[in-house]
Parts: sequence; C-alpha cells; structure tokens
Amino acid sequence: MADASSSLPLLSSLLIPLFVLFASLAWRWTKSVRKNLPPSPPSFPIIGHLHLIAKLPPHRALAAIATARGPVVLLRLGSRPVLLVSSAPAAEECFTAHDVAFANRPNLLAPQILGFVCTTMGWTPHGPHWRDLRRIYAVHLLSSAALRSSSDSRTRVVRSLAKSLFLEPGDSEPNGPRRVEMKSRLFNLVYDVMMGLVATALEESAEDRHRFREIVEETSAVSGAANVADFFPVLQRLGWRGPERKLARLVQKRDALIGQLIERHRARRRRSGSNGDKERPTMIEVMLSLQESDPETYTDVTIKALSAELLGAATDTTASTMEWAMCLLLIHPEVLHAARAELDAKIGQGRMAEEKDIPNLPYLNCIINETLRLYPAVPLLVPHESSQHCTVGGYDVPRGTMLLANAWAIHRDPNTWDEPEEFKPERFQCEGGKEAGLRMLPFGSGRRKCPGEGLAMRLIGLALATLIHCFEWEKLPGEEVDMTEGPGLTMPKAKPLEVVCTPRHTMLHALSQL
Repeated sequence: MADASSSLPLLSSLLIPLFVLFASLAWRWTKSVRKNLPPSPPSFPIIGHLHLIAKLPPHRALAAIATARGPVVLLRLGSRPVLLVSSAPAAEECFTAHDVAFANRPNLLAPQILGFVCTTMGWTPHGPHWRDLRRIYAVHLLSSAALRSSSDSRTRVVRSLAKSLFLEPGDSEPNGPRRVEMKSRLFNLVYDVMMGLVATALEESAEDRHRFREIVEETSAVSGAANVADFFPVLQRLGWRGPERKLARLVQKRDALIGQLIERHRARRRRSGSNGDKERPTMIEVMLSLQESDPETYTDVTIKALSAELLGAATDTTASTMEWAMCLLLIHPEVLHAARAELDAKIGQGRMAEEKDIPNLPYLNCIINETLRLYPAVPLLVPHESSQHCTVGGYDVPRGTMLLANAWAIHRDPNTWDEPEEFKPERFQCEGGKEAGLRMLPFGSGRRKCPGEGLAMRLIGLALATLIHCFEWEKLPGEEVDMTEGPGLTMPKAKPLEVVCTPRHTMLHALSQL
C-alpha cells in the first residue's frame, strides 16, 4: 500500500498535463466544428496525425496524404494545426492573395536556438526587424549590382575547382580518366563563394572549413528532423531537454567559429583604419560599418545571425542541387552531350565559360530548372504561420495555423506536369506552355521568398557550364548512379557521387592556363 500511494503523485504529475492538453485540444476542435475546415485524415488522440509522417522522408509521406485527401489538407501534429498545400493553384493562393496572412514563421525549437531566438531573416517574425534585414540583403549583398561586382570572385573559385580536377593524377596517363568524389568538392566550392561574400579571406585554414562543413551537415540533419517539443510544448514544462541540449552544443561550435571571424575583421579595421574593400565590401564589413553608426540595432548577435544564415542556408542547398544535376546528367548522357554541344557552339573551345555567358545558354538553364523541379533543395518549404483567419481553396484556415507547402509534390503533380517523374529539360523550352499557378517554387514565393535565388542560379550555372565544357563525365565502371535520398532538410544524396572525370582534349590549353 505504501508503494502504491507513493507512486500516485508521480502518476498524477504525468497524467494531469496530458489530460489538460487533451481537453484543450478537444475544446479547440469542437469550437471549430462550425467552420468549413479542409479535409483531414482520421487521427489519434493526443498525437493527431504524427503517425502518418513517422516514416522518412516527410515530403513523400505528406505527398501520399495529399494524393488520398486532396491538395488542401488540415493536419494536427500534436497540439499544432497544420495546413498542408500540395498543388500549384493552392500555393499561389497562399503566397499571393494571402501573402501577408502567411508572412509569419511558427515558433519552433530549432530556429529558436540555431536562429538566435528567431532573429535571422529566414525566421524572424514579419515586421520592422525583418524589413531591416531584407534591406541589407537587397541593397548591400544580393542586389543585381552587388552580384555583378562579385562575379570575378565566383569565377576564380569555380576555375579553382576546374584546376584541381585537371591536376588530379590520372589512372594511367596525366590527362587520362581519374576517379573523383564530387560532394566534398562541390561543398567546398560553394563554401568558398559564400565565405568570400560574408568575409575577406583572413588566414582561414582547411581545418576551419572541415569543421564548418560538419556543422552545416549536422544543422541540416537536426533541422530536418521533427522535434517532439514543437508539437507537445507541455514536454518542455515537464523537463524534456534532450533536443534542446543537442542544438545548444551545435550552436556553441558554430558561434565560436563565426565569432572568431568577426573579431579578425574588427582587428583588421582597427589596424588599417580603413572601411574595408570599398569596391566590394563583404557582409561583415558592411555590418561593422553600420554598427558604428547604430550599435543598438546592428549588434554582434545580428552580425553572427546574418553570417550563420548566409553560410549555412546557402552552402548545403546549392551544393546538393549541383550534385543532383551531375547525377541526372550521368543517367541521361544524351542530355549531357546536348548541353556540351550548346557550350561549344556558344562559347567555343578556346576559352572557359564566364558568368555573363549563362543567360545565352538556354538548354543549360533548362537542365538547372528541371533539376530543381525534381530535387528542390528544400522539398518542404520553410514553414509559414497564419497571423489571421483566411480561406484557401474555399476552406477556412484559423489564425495560428502552420503552413507546409510541399514543393516536391507540387513539382511532380501530374495535373500540372506531363510525365512528372521523367527528367526532361526540354519541357522548359516552351515558354508559352506554362500552366496557371506556382508550378515551380524551389526558392519559395511571396515576401518570404529566399533572397539568394539570383546568387544560387548564377553560381550553379557557372559551375555546371565549366564542368560540362572542360571535362568528360562517366559513371564508375560496372556501377549505376545511386539516387537514394538521405535524411535532412535539404534532401541530400544518401551516397556521395563518385564519377570518372577526364579533361577534354579540346580544352587542355585553357585548363593548363589556370
């Protein structure tokens, strides 16, 4: 009897919060019965529909729900109502007619910790701070003028990759075939480009780059995983701190690296007494200059947040897109040959591609668009949250509902695309045949659209043009390209791409001049 009575307080402390949570949910859903809510699959008490997305990857699980229930579905993930949108017309309605209503972000654990308490541009609430950050991106970092002025830097990095591949020892002769692993090379390429945008090269070691790559990959993995506390806030009040501690350790490592970078720039400014590179100031230089005139707004935390966002958000996504593109080209050699023929015709074989050539390579751009269609860098767009009641597809959407737009499903919707599972770059050559709605949204849409689209498209175009133009690419002998998707926010390949690479004889002179 004594043992049973002593366990009652513990049992009550566990059951009472669950009962309160269940009663709150029941009241909330009963209250909304009179509304014309979107269709919803059968759910379980407490967990709601979480069991339906327990199997990875979540974008495929959610696409299966949309196939069964329709393009606009209301889910309940624990205590959180979620609007799932899986068609171009529904996405267009959310990001145009109701763009303001869905301009906020939900309060989730990962961005709270990784995003400096949701103060980065990607996660900060819609309001004055977000507008300030957007102005920095639009004016100083990612405007057309800023991108044009930094094109030489990207060209140097891309040609450095070409040089390293050219100097790689061949299997049997100096200019013969060589086996190379592409994932790390593409990651380093994008990292070097983004680091040039964020900071002046200041004694950065290979060890720093390797450490940051590990941080980016771990961040992608934990950001793409569901945190139970996001759907059951009561668990945090009961002391559930496992995911929080893991994220905190990751942030500590990341902030130490970025903090060192900022201090190096600050010390450099003190020594030189200059304002940095006046022709093309880096992001840290811009922010340190703004900090001098308004230290309360442009704090070190703000500078760290912008640096982390640019380096983390752009590096893994862009590198993954290029790796998927190379995989698709290896599987479809006829597309690879057509792209190379276009490069030879438009650029010739006496020089290497430059960024200004990319707009004049329509078939190459079709390949990039088709890669983004089949393998969007963020298959489930960064979630939004409704700040007011609205209607989507004729259904009522209550305030405080999280919006998940499944770009992966929208890009493969048979109602929008012919043969949606096939890799057909030429489908983008018919400019007049575009269907209504947002049929392509790899960078999101509306006011919270990714501001780095222009930079990403320039870099991907230049890198792919250089690799296709300068080298022959083949699959490993006796092996097929593994297209299995790995876990993570950016849908990386499960197995890094390894290929056989051979310098083209017609480009040997150009490569030897690097």
